[in-house]
Amino acid sequence: MYLTTVLGNLLIILLIRLDPRLHTPMYFFLSHLALTDVSFSSVTIPKMLKNMQTKKLSISYPGCISQVYFYILFGCVDNLLLAVMAYDRYVAICHPLHYTSIMREGLCALLVTGCWIISCSSGLLHTLLLAQRSFCADNIIPHFFCSLPNLLKLSCSDTSLNELVIYTVGAAVVIFPLSGILISYGRIGVSILRVPSTKGICKALSTCGSHLSVVSLFYGTVMAVYFSSSSDQSHDKDIIASVMYTVVTPMLNPFIYSLRNRDMTLALGLLFRNSNILAK
Repeated sequence: MYLTTVLGNLLIILLIRLDPRLHTPMYFFLSHLALTDVSFSSVTIPKMLKNMQTKKLSISYPGCISQVYFYILFGCVDNLLLAVMAYDRYVAICHPLHYTSIMREGLCALLVTGCWIISCSSGLLHTLLLAQRSFCADNIIPHFFCSLPNLLKLSCSDTSLNELVIYTVGAAVVIFPLSGILISYGRIGVSILRVPSTKGICKALSTCGSHLSVVSLFYGTVMAVYFSSSSDQSHDKDIIASVMYTVVTPMLNPFIYSLRNRDMTLALGLLFRNSNILAK
Protein backbone atom coordinates (compact mmCIF):
# COMPACT_ATOMS: atom_id res chain seq x y z
CA MET A 1 0.00 0.00 0.00
CA TYR A 2 2.86 2.37 0.77
CA LEU A 3 4.57 1.65 -2.56
CA THR A 4 1.25 2.19 -4.35
CA THR A 5 0.91 5.55 -2.58
CA VAL A 6 4.41 6.67 -3.55
CA LEU A 7 4.32 5.44 -7.16
CA GLY A 8 0.75 6.63 -7.79
CA ASN A 9 1.32 10.16 -6.54
CA LEU A 10 4.72 10.45 -8.23
CA LEU A 11 3.04 9.36 -11.48
CA ILE A 12 0.52 12.20 -11.10
CA ILE A 13 3.37 14.70 -10.61
CA LEU A 14 5.17 13.28 -13.67
CA LEU A 15 2.06 13.48 -15.87
CA ILE A 16 1.37 17.08 -14.87
CA ARG A 17 5.00 17.98 -15.50
CA LEU A 18 5.18 16.35 -18.96
CA ASP A 19 1.76 17.14 -20.46
CA PRO A 20 1.33 20.83 -21.46
CA ARG A 21 -2.47 20.44 -21.35
CA LEU A 22 -2.21 19.92 -17.59
CA HIS A 23 -0.34 23.17 -16.97
CA THR A 24 -3.38 24.82 -15.40
CA PRO A 25 -4.08 26.06 -11.85
CA MET A 26 -6.12 22.98 -10.92
CA TYR A 27 -3.32 20.58 -11.82
CA PHE A 28 -0.72 22.87 -10.28
CA PHE A 29 -2.53 22.49 -6.96
CA LEU A 30 -3.01 18.77 -7.59
CA SER A 31 0.73 18.26 -8.07
CA HIS A 32 1.38 19.86 -4.68
CA LEU A 33 -1.35 17.70 -3.12
CA ALA A 34 0.28 14.58 -4.57
CA LEU A 35 3.68 15.63 -3.20
CA THR A 36 2.11 16.28 0.21
CA ASP A 37 0.40 12.87 0.22
CA VAL A 38 3.72 11.11 -0.45
CA SER A 39 5.42 13.11 2.30
CA PHE A 40 2.54 12.61 4.75
CA SER A 41 2.67 8.82 4.38
CA SER A 42 6.47 8.80 4.51
CA VAL A 43 6.48 10.45 7.94
CA THR A 44 4.95 7.41 9.66
CA ILE A 45 4.75 4.35 7.41
CA PRO A 46 8.48 3.55 6.80
CA LYS A 47 9.14 3.67 10.55
CA MET A 48 6.12 1.45 11.20
CA LEU A 49 7.30 -1.07 8.58
CA LYS A 50 10.79 -1.09 10.10
CA ASN A 51 9.33 -1.75 13.56
CA MET A 52 7.25 -4.62 12.17
CA GLN A 53 10.29 -6.13 10.44
CA THR A 54 12.81 -5.77 13.28
CA LYS A 55 10.32 -6.30 16.14
CA LYS A 56 11.95 -3.33 17.90
CA LEU A 57 9.10 -1.02 18.78
CA SER A 58 11.11 2.00 19.88
CA ILE A 59 11.87 5.53 18.72
CA SER A 60 14.34 8.11 20.00
CA TYR A 61 13.15 11.34 21.60
CA PRO A 62 14.53 13.55 18.75
CA GLY A 63 12.99 11.16 16.22
CA CYS A 64 9.64 11.35 17.97
CA ILE A 65 9.67 15.16 18.10
CA SER A 66 10.64 15.31 14.41
CA GLN A 67 7.83 12.92 13.52
CA VAL A 68 5.31 15.11 15.35
CA TYR A 69 6.50 18.22 13.47
CA PHE A 70 6.39 16.73 9.97
CA TYR A 71 3.12 14.93 10.66
CA ILE A 72 1.44 18.22 11.61
CA LEU A 73 3.17 20.07 8.75
CA PHE A 74 2.03 17.79 5.93
CA GLY A 75 -1.38 17.19 7.49
CA CYS A 76 -2.02 20.95 7.55
CA VAL A 77 -0.74 21.45 3.99
CA ASP A 78 -3.06 18.67 2.78
CA ASN A 79 -5.99 20.29 4.55
CA LEU A 80 -5.29 23.81 3.25
CA LEU A 81 -4.66 22.64 -0.32
CA LEU A 82 -8.09 21.00 -0.43
CA ALA A 83 -9.61 24.39 0.45
CA VAL A 84 -7.56 26.16 -2.23
CA MET A 85 -8.65 23.59 -4.80
CA ALA A 86 -12.29 24.12 -3.81
CA TYR A 87 -11.87 27.87 -4.41
CA ASP A 88 -10.31 27.12 -7.80
CA ARG A 89 -13.36 25.01 -8.75
CA TYR A 90 -15.69 27.77 -7.55
CA VAL A 91 -14.00 30.34 -9.80
CA ALA A 92 -13.95 27.91 -12.75
CA ILE A 93 -17.71 27.19 -12.55
CA CYS A 94 -19.17 30.45 -11.22
CA HIS A 95 -16.84 32.89 -13.05
CA PRO A 96 -15.64 30.99 -16.14
CA LEU A 97 -15.05 34.11 -18.26
CA HIS A 98 -12.78 35.64 -15.61
CA TYR A 99 -11.07 32.40 -14.60
CA THR A 100 -7.72 33.06 -16.28
CA SER A 101 -7.54 36.62 -14.98
CA ILE A 102 -8.44 35.63 -11.40
CA MET A 103 -6.43 32.40 -11.12
CA ARG A 104 -3.27 33.87 -12.57
CA GLU A 105 0.12 32.29 -11.98
CA GLY A 106 1.13 34.75 -9.28
CA LEU A 107 -2.00 34.13 -7.21
CA CYS A 108 -1.63 30.35 -7.49
CA ALA A 109 1.99 30.53 -6.29
CA LEU A 110 0.93 32.84 -3.46
CA LEU A 111 -1.85 30.49 -2.31
CA VAL A 112 0.47 27.46 -2.27
CA THR A 113 3.20 29.44 -0.49
CA GLY A 114 0.64 30.56 2.10
CA CYS A 115 -0.39 26.92 2.69
CA TRP A 116 3.22 25.94 3.40
CA ILE A 117 3.97 28.95 5.62
CA ILE A 118 0.84 28.48 7.76
CA SER A 119 1.50 24.75 8.07
CA CYS A 120 5.17 25.25 9.00
CA SER A 121 4.17 27.79 11.64
CA SER A 122 1.51 25.52 13.08
CA GLY A 123 3.84 22.51 13.21
CA LEU A 124 6.64 24.56 14.74
CA LEU A 125 4.36 26.03 17.41
CA HIS A 126 3.07 22.62 18.53
CA THR A 127 6.54 21.07 18.43
CA LEU A 128 8.25 23.83 20.43
CA LEU A 129 5.56 23.66 23.11
CA LEU A 130 5.88 19.87 23.22
CA ALA A 131 9.68 20.07 23.57
CA GLN A 132 9.25 22.17 26.72
CA ARG A 133 7.27 19.43 28.47
CA SER A 134 8.99 16.88 30.70
CA PHE A 135 8.82 13.09 30.36
CA CYS A 136 9.91 11.41 33.58
CA ALA A 137 10.93 7.95 32.34
CA ASP A 138 10.71 5.52 29.44
CA ASN A 139 7.17 5.64 28.12
CA ILE A 140 4.95 3.48 25.96
CA ILE A 141 2.97 5.25 23.21
CA PRO A 142 -0.24 3.31 22.45
CA HIS A 143 0.01 4.08 18.74
CA PHE A 144 2.08 3.25 15.64
CA PHE A 145 3.55 6.78 15.49
CA CYS A 146 4.21 9.72 17.81
CA SER A 147 0.74 11.21 18.10
CA LEU A 148 0.65 14.62 19.79
CA PRO A 149 -2.39 13.88 22.04
CA ASN A 150 -0.85 10.59 23.19
CA LEU A 151 2.47 12.26 23.97
CA LEU A 152 0.76 14.93 26.05
CA LYS A 153 -0.95 12.21 28.09
CA LEU A 154 2.50 10.75 28.90
CA SER A 155 3.98 14.07 30.04
CA CYS A 156 4.54 14.55 33.77
CA SER A 157 4.34 18.37 33.51
CA ASP A 158 1.44 20.78 32.98
CA THR A 159 0.07 20.49 29.43
CA SER A 160 -2.78 23.01 29.70
CA LEU A 161 -1.04 25.45 27.30
CA ASN A 162 -0.49 22.69 24.73
CA GLU A 163 -4.14 21.69 24.93
CA LEU A 164 -5.24 25.30 24.56
CA VAL A 165 -3.13 25.68 21.41
CA ILE A 166 -4.53 22.42 20.01
CA TYR A 167 -8.12 23.57 20.56
CA THR A 168 -7.52 27.07 19.13
CA VAL A 169 -4.78 27.00 16.48
CA GLY A 170 -5.37 23.37 15.59
CA ALA A 171 -9.12 23.82 15.30
CA ALA A 172 -8.69 26.98 13.20
CA VAL A 173 -6.45 25.14 10.72
CA VAL A 174 -9.24 22.59 10.25
CA ILE A 175 -12.41 24.70 10.62
CA PHE A 176 -11.46 27.60 8.32
CA PRO A 177 -10.46 25.41 5.34
CA LEU A 178 -13.52 23.20 5.83
CA SER A 179 -15.73 26.30 5.95
CA GLY A 180 -14.10 27.56 2.75
CA ILE A 181 -14.80 24.23 1.05
CA LEU A 182 -18.45 24.23 2.15
CA ILE A 183 -18.97 27.85 1.07
CA SER A 184 -17.33 27.23 -2.32
CA TYR A 185 -19.46 24.19 -3.06
CA GLY A 186 -22.55 25.92 -1.69
CA ARG A 187 -22.09 28.71 -4.22
CA ILE A 188 -21.39 26.17 -6.95
CA GLY A 189 -24.66 24.45 -6.08
CA VAL A 190 -26.58 27.74 -6.18
CA SER A 191 -24.99 28.59 -9.53
CA ILE A 192 -26.07 25.24 -10.99
CA LEU A 193 -29.64 25.58 -9.67
CA ARG A 194 -29.99 28.99 -11.33
CA VAL A 195 -29.51 27.35 -14.72
CA PRO A 196 -30.84 23.80 -14.14
CA SER A 197 -29.72 21.81 -17.16
CA THR A 198 -28.43 18.29 -17.56
CA LYS A 199 -25.36 19.58 -19.39
CA GLY A 200 -24.53 22.03 -16.58
CA ILE A 201 -24.93 19.39 -13.88
CA CYS A 202 -22.76 16.91 -15.80
CA LYS A 203 -20.07 19.56 -16.31
CA ALA A 204 -20.07 20.45 -12.62
CA LEU A 205 -19.86 16.79 -11.59
CA SER A 206 -17.01 16.11 -14.01
CA THR A 207 -15.18 19.20 -12.77
CA CYS A 208 -15.74 18.71 -9.04
CA GLY A 209 -16.35 14.98 -8.70
CA SER A 210 -12.74 14.00 -8.04
CA HIS A 211 -12.15 16.80 -5.55
CA LEU A 212 -15.40 16.09 -3.71
CA SER A 213 -14.44 12.42 -3.41
CA VAL A 214 -11.03 13.30 -1.93
CA VAL A 215 -12.55 15.85 0.46
CA SER A 216 -15.14 13.35 1.68
CA LEU A 217 -12.49 10.68 2.17
CA PHE A 218 -10.08 13.01 3.99
CA TYR A 219 -12.54 14.67 6.35
CA GLY A 220 -14.48 11.46 6.90
CA THR A 221 -11.40 9.66 8.22
CA VAL A 222 -10.26 12.71 10.24
CA MET A 223 -13.67 12.89 11.94
CA ALA A 224 -13.49 9.16 12.63
CA VAL A 225 -10.15 9.70 14.40
CA TYR A 226 -11.55 12.64 16.36
CA PHE A 227 -14.62 10.79 17.61
CA SER A 228 -12.68 7.61 18.36
CA SER A 229 -10.05 9.49 20.39
CA SER A 230 -12.63 11.60 22.25
CA SER A 231 -14.73 8.61 23.26
CA ASP A 232 -13.93 5.73 25.59
CA GLN A 233 -13.18 3.30 22.78
CA SER A 234 -10.09 1.11 22.67
CA HIS A 235 -6.77 2.26 21.27
CA ASP A 236 -7.16 -0.28 18.47
CA LYS A 237 -10.08 1.65 16.93
CA ASP A 238 -8.07 4.89 17.14
CA ILE A 239 -5.18 3.19 15.34
CA ILE A 240 -7.48 1.78 12.63
CA ALA A 241 -8.97 5.23 12.00
CA SER A 242 -5.45 6.74 11.86
CA VAL A 243 -4.35 4.13 9.33
CA MET A 244 -7.28 5.20 7.15
CA TYR A 245 -6.06 8.76 6.67
CA THR A 246 -2.30 8.15 6.84
CA VAL A 247 -2.24 5.14 4.50
CA VAL A 248 -5.54 4.53 2.71
CA THR A 249 -6.49 8.10 1.78
CA PRO A 250 -3.13 9.05 0.19
CA MET A 251 -3.14 5.72 -1.65
CA LEU A 252 -6.64 6.20 -3.10
CA ASN A 253 -6.16 9.81 -4.22
CA PRO A 254 -4.21 8.93 -7.42
CA PHE A 255 -6.89 6.38 -8.41
CA ILE A 256 -9.68 8.90 -7.77
CA TYR A 257 -8.04 11.60 -9.87
CA SER A 258 -6.91 9.28 -12.67
CA LEU A 259 -10.11 7.25 -13.03
CA ARG A 260 -12.59 10.13 -12.60
CA ASN A 261 -10.63 12.74 -14.54
CA ARG A 262 -10.67 12.70 -18.34
CA ASP A 263 -7.57 14.89 -18.75
CA MET A 264 -5.49 12.67 -16.45
CA THR A 265 -6.71 9.53 -18.25
CA LEU A 266 -5.74 10.99 -21.64
CA ALA A 267 -2.33 12.08 -20.33
CA LEU A 268 -1.73 8.62 -18.86
CA GLY A 269 -2.68 6.94 -22.14
CA LEU A 270 -0.38 9.29 -24.08
CA LEU A 271 2.50 8.52 -21.72
CA PHE A 272 2.05 4.76 -22.19
CA ARG A 273 1.83 5.12 -25.99
CA ASN A 274 5.02 7.17 -26.09
CA SER A 275 6.74 4.62 -23.85
CA ASN A 276 5.73 1.79 -26.22
CA ILE A 277 6.98 3.73 -29.25
CA LEU A 278 10.34 4.35 -27.57
CA ALA A 279 10.56 0.67 -26.55
CA LYS A 280 10.03 -0.43 -30.16
